[in-house]
Order: sequence, then structure tokens, then C-alpha cells
Amino acid sequence: MSSGTADLAWFKSSYSGSDGDSCVEVAFAEHAVHVRDSKDVSRQPFAVSRESWGEFVRFASER
Repeated sequence: MSSGTADLAWFKSSYSGSDGDSCVEVAFAEHAVHVRDSKDVSRQPFAVSRESWGEFVRFASER
């Protein structure tokens, strides 16, 4: 994991199951939202703009 994301406060989605599988974690930074697979935190997370994240959350909440 890059040092730029190591210090972020990661949290799991409230929609994640209690079994701990199939989860994603997100962390908010000043200009981006970082997303990673909670089962493999050694893989590089990806980042999207805060605006794009907001659009995704609105879209997903309508489903």
C-alpha cells in the first residue's frame, strides 16, 4: 500500500455482511475517496473524486 493511503481512516460499508467477506472499505481524503478490497488490503486501492463518489452513492441508494 502506498504511504499516501496508509494513514487514512478506512471503514467498511454499512451494507457489508457480518461474515466479513465481500466487503469494500473506503477512506475519505481532501480531494478523493479511496476504495479497497477488505480481503486484500495489500493491493493498491483506487481513488475517485469526491463528486464522483457522491454520484455513485446516489445511484446505488436508488436501487
